[in-house]
Amino acid sequence: MCIRDSARGTLGSYQPEAILKRMLRATSEGVREIWLTSEDTGAYGRDIGTDISQLLKLLVKNIPENIMLRIGMTNPPYMYEHLDSIAKALNHPRVFAFLHIPVQAGNNNVLEAMVREYTVEQFEYVCDYLFEKVPNMTIATDIICGFPGETKEQFDDTLRLIEKYKLPVVNISQFYPRPGTPAAKMKRVDTKEVKQRSKALTQLFESYRCYDFLLNTEQRVWFSDKETRKNGETFLIGHNKSYVKVVHPYNEKFLGKCVIIKVTETHKWHIAGEIVNENPEPEQVQANYFGDEFVTDPIKVSEQSINNQSSSTQVSSPKSENNSTQKQPVLEEVTNLKQNVQEEPKNVVQSATVTSEVKVPSNNLSNALMIVAAVLFVAGLYLSFR
Repeated sequence: MCIRDSARGTLGSYQPEAILKRMLRATSEGVREIWLTSEDTGAYGRDIGTDISQLLKLLVKNIPENIMLRIGMTNPPYMYEHLDSIAKALNHPRVFAFLHIPVQAGNNNVLEAMVREYTVEQFEYVCDYLFEKVPNMTIATDIICGFPGETKEQFDDTLRLIEKYKLPVVNISQFYPRPGTPAAKMKRVDTKEVKQRSKALTQLFESYRCYDFLLNTEQRVWFSDKETRKNGETFLIGHNKSYVKVVHPYNEKFLGKCVIIKVTETHKWHIAGEIVNENPEPEQVQANYFGDEFVTDPIKVSEQSINNQSSSTQVSSPKSENNSTQKQPVLEEVTNLKQNVQEEPKNVVQSATVTSEVKVPSNNLSNALMIVAAVLFVAGLYLSFR
C-alpha cells in the first residue's frame, strides 16, 4: 500500500567491509556521529548471506572512541530475528539507545489492510523487550490516521497503543492516496474525520512528557549541530546516550565534542543543563564485548558473506568496487583509517551519516554547518530501479 517500492526500487545489500570502510573514512575526516540507515535497516544482509546483527557487531567492534553510531529505521519483523544482538549493540557506550520502529496503526485489521507484515502484538513485544534490556531506551514510531476502511473503534486502538507506551517521538500523518498504489483505489475515510483523528492523536501526544526523570542527573552529551533561532540567538545541539535532544548556549569549542552536563531543565522536546566536565574520559569497553562468536576481520567478513551468498538466491549487487567477489586488500586500509581517527581533525564536523544523505565538514570552522550532500552511500541497503 506504500509508494516507496514503486518510487525507489528494490533493495540490496553492500558487503559489510564496504560499510566499515565508509564509516572509518568518515570518522577520519572529522565526523563524530554516524547514522546507519536505509529504507529498512533491519533487512540488511538477507540477500548476501549475512544479517544486521553481524554488521552491527563488525561496526561496533571497530568504531573509534568518542564516535557515536545511530541505528536507523527498521520494521518489527526483521527486529524479531535479532533482538538479543540488537539490544546488546544498543547498550554499547558508542551506540545511541535509539531506534525508529514504525507501527502505523494500533489495530491488526488495519495493518492487514496496509499489507504490513507484522501485528500490533509483535510491535509491543519488540518495545517491551528493548525497554527491559536497554536502560532509558528511546523508541520513535509513525502513525497514519484515517487509512481507507479504518473505523473509529479501530483508531481508538491506536490511541490506546500510544497511551500505553507514551513514546517520545511519534510522527503523525494523515492518509493521502498515492497514485499507483492499491490504497489509492480504496474508499477513503471522510476528510473531516481524518483531521479529527489526527488532532486527537496530537493532543494525546502533547499531553505527556518523557524527560522529567532526567532532571538533576548527569548526562554524557555529544554536540553535533548548531541552531540559530529567529531572534538571531545560536545554540549548540547535542544528544545524550538515549538520543534525547540537548540544547546549550553556543560555544564553538564544544562543537563535535563530548561533555558531561548536569540537567537543570526538562521540556517536551529537549533538555538543557550546565557543563560540569568539558573533557570526560571515554567509557571503556571490553575487547570481547560481543564475545568470540563472530568474525571481526574485514577480509574474513567479506569472504564469509561471499561464501554464504554463493549458496543463496543470487541478486544484483551495487555497481561499485564492493561488487567484486575477489579478495580485496581492505585490512590495511581499515587499519590506516582507524589510526587517522586518533588524530585531531582539522575541521570539526558536527555529524555525518553513512546513509543516503552524507553530512560533510565545512571549510570554515566558525561556520561549520551540516551540509546534506548528494546521495553518496546507503549504509546496508542500496536502492536501484529495475
